[in-house]
Amino acid sequence: MPGEVDLDELQRDTFDYFLKEANPRNGLVPDSTRPGAPSSIAAVGFALAAYAAGAERRFLTRAEAIKRVLATLRFFWDSPQGEDRDASGYKGFFYHFLDMETGRRAWKSELSTIDTTFLLAGALAAAAYFDGEAEDEREISKLADALYRRVDWRWAQNGSLTVAHAWLPESGFLRYRWEGYSEAILLYALGLGSPTHALPKESYTAWTRTYRWRKLYGHEFLYAGPLFIHQLSHVWIDFRGIRDAYMRQRGIDYFENSRRATFAQQQYAIRNPKRFTGYGRHCWGITASDGPGPAIRRIDGVERRFFDYRARSIPYGPDDGTVAPWAAVASLPFAPEIVLPTIRHFHQAHPQLLSHYGLLCSFNRTFTDGSRSGKGWHSSGYYGIEQGPIVLMIENYRSGFLWGLMKRCPYLVLGLRRAGFADGWLATTA
Repeated sequence: MPGEVDLDELQRDTFDYFLKEANPRNGLVPDSTRPGAPSSIAAVGFALAAYAAGAERRFLTRAEAIKRVLATLRFFWDSPQGEDRDASGYKGFFYHFLDMETGRRAWKSELSTIDTTFLLAGALAAAAYFDGEAEDEREISKLADALYRRVDWRWAQNGSLTVAHAWLPESGFLRYRWEGYSEAILLYALGLGSPTHALPKESYTAWTRTYRWRKLYGHEFLYAGPLFIHQLSHVWIDFRGIRDAYMRQRGIDYFENSRRATFAQQQYAIRNPKRFTGYGRHCWGITASDGPGPAIRRIDGVERRFFDYRARSIPYGPDDGTVAPWAAVASLPFAPEIVLPTIRHFHQAHPQLLSHYGLLCSFNRTFTDGSRSGKGWHSSGYYGIEQGPIVLMIENYRSGFLWGLMKRCPYLVLGLRRAGFADGWLATTA
């Protein structure tokens, strides 16, 4: 199994994505390593937290980390907010994708409530870590606080209890809402904790009413098919021992829920109902990831449809044989006994996945070039929103670092309590 040194190397190599790919002038981080990729604001949020973890691990100096965080927060505070189609944001929220140089809206992307949530979480985490009395650290706290307070969560409800996914300056709110269990548990917690435009408590209750409880491969849990849903809010929140009304009725907490979802993923790969090449006990991780498609190919007499970037899901699909190593690594805190052997398998059986920023984001052994020697497809690059969970969940597994920082964030603590969470560490937190 990988030991401490192996995890340190994987964490360090993955961290280098943020160190080397970010624009040092404005702190923007590219969505991916694809040429010309715009910045993803969610990737920026992961970067802000990663700089704190990196400073703690001495991947960079504290002074270097502070410089990067300040450049980022200053940009977002000063960037244009308004209804103009090329602004950076509106109502405190930001567009999903921004031009890496100008920081203006890219790709006619949506004003994203969830991606803004990850950006804010990163800012608040950085403020919790860089909390000294020096002028630059006080500025970090001031800017992170101001960015969080500016967000108008009530506006994002658009007249309903649940929160809308997104808004476009050309046409207004999209019809999709944060309903059904998802990574938006962090969104609701931060929205409920706002001192300026807080979501009402009823919004959280309305959201949990849309949950679906399932039994899958012997595991009963709050269902979501892609593995990232069971991970991304957990990057920031330590759910061990704290429960809301829904989980009190079920007798578990969200951490245990993600543990069960992780084991269900492994069981799906072992059973391999669609007979994809490579799936097994130590080769699993079905989630949002890049893929070899779009394409349709007949392989061993079976017509297979392959996708490009898609939120892959178990057990109902979509699933095209694509495995995302980052998804397995990000489950490390929940189930190390199956994740650690899986990391070893990726390193030993798939050395082609190892590159300068750690493990490549995905691979598919079913999709081949048709030759007998074909080893399948693997991604050629990296995505920031996949690199972040690797760095931060390895750190949470090793030290609980980011969880500890966020326990010191009064807004998150208040939001969790307003959502009905109690017990555990919340009982001893002021």
